[in-house]
Amino acid sequence: MRVVAGGFFTLPAGIQWSDIFYISWRVLLIALIVSVIGILLLKRFSARSISLMITVVVAVSVVTSLGGIGVIAYRMLGTAADRDVILDLMSIAGLAGLVVALVVGRRLTKASRAISGAVQGVGDSGVYIAPKLALPAELSELSEALTVAYERLAQARSRERALEASRRELVAWVSHDLRTPLAGLRAMAEALEDQVVTDPREVSQYHTQIRREVDRLTLMIDDLFELSRIHAGALRLSRRMVGLEDLVAEVVASAEPVARAKGVRLTGAAVRGMPVFIDTAEMGRALRNLVTNAIRHTPSDGVVDVLAEVQSGVACVSVSDACGGIPPGDLPRVFDVAFRGESARTPGPQEGAGLGLSIARGIVEAHSGQIAVRNAGPGCQFLIRLPLARPGAPVLTRTAPGPGQSRAITAN
Repeated sequence: MRVVAGGFFTLPAGIQWSDIFYISWRVLLIALIVSVIGILLLKRFSARSISLMITVVVAVSVVTSLGGIGVIAYRMLGTAADRDVILDLMSIAGLAGLVVALVVGRRLTKASRAISGAVQGVGDSGVYIAPKLALPAELSELSEALTVAYERLAQARSRERALEASRRELVAWVSHDLRTPLAGLRAMAEALEDQVVTDPREVSQYHTQIRREVDRLTLMIDDLFELSRIHAGALRLSRRMVGLEDLVAEVVASAEPVARAKGVRLTGAAVRGMPVFIDTAEMGRALRNLVTNAIRHTPSDGVVDVLAEVQSGVACVSVSDACGGIPPGDLPRVFDVAFRGESARTPGPQEGAGLGLSIARGIVEAHSGQIAVRNAGPGCQFLIRLPLARPGAPVLTRTAPGPGQSRAITAN
């Protein structure tokens, strides 16, 4: 087709508008019929091999092309020989297209079956081994995604097994720790009931001991309830904006009588200007657990130091003791449920079930914080990191303790 000077379209010599209309509507009709048949075949074979569906797609294209060339040859070519040559060439091209479609479909089928076999071979091991053969890009991405998914699944199973093991360990520890005070309570109650003990002083001692054991059992039950809420994701936080230095000061003040009774020096320092968005009751419990644990495992005349400051834009509270350190192999398990480590750190008859550190970790992580432990100096250091509500540049201030006194927390 060319453009003449007047701007009107004219057709090449020997071609009429009637030829164009004749060819167009017949090719369109052939394309519609073949396309409908192809769509119906694809729907029917939707659950069959992808190789078959690719073949159908190529066949639709080939048949449509052959139909269009046939119409053009019939209308435009003068001799039957010319039409036969064109049709033969198109048939050969169509056959080549079908062969290529079958090869591609077979490759896709083989790759798909290889991935399916790898998935079925996962079994109880939970390890997905990607097929060794070269995969098309899309199937290769699928195989990589399956590898990542199975790795995450394996990690989840590992965590589930570890959690189940810790639960069994917790049941064993708690059963032992509950049995001992209950046996003592029963023996003292029977002694009082049978009037084996009649001296008023001894009776008073029995009453005092019973009260202590009941308090200890109450503490253990409270810890179990708190830990169950943390593990169940039912810990409800009532957050508000507070100064972390004030909370640290309160915790240190409440723990000072315990430290003084054991002969441990409790020292501390804080900075002013550490606003955090926390539940003061829960975070206070976590800090008290750390401070109480440090005092418990620090010998008399030892020092427990509490430091609250800002590091790299994060509020940090460290609790350092003089427990003599924790074996490096036990450090990763310090926050596990009911973990007590070596005998030097085993709690006495007046102590809890070893849940304090697990509860502290659960509370800190519920506040989007981090908790860690390391050996430092004469003992170990527990570190809590919490996000600041507002950035600031606080200045650390310490006060020197007087003779025989604990160093108080100050925030300036």
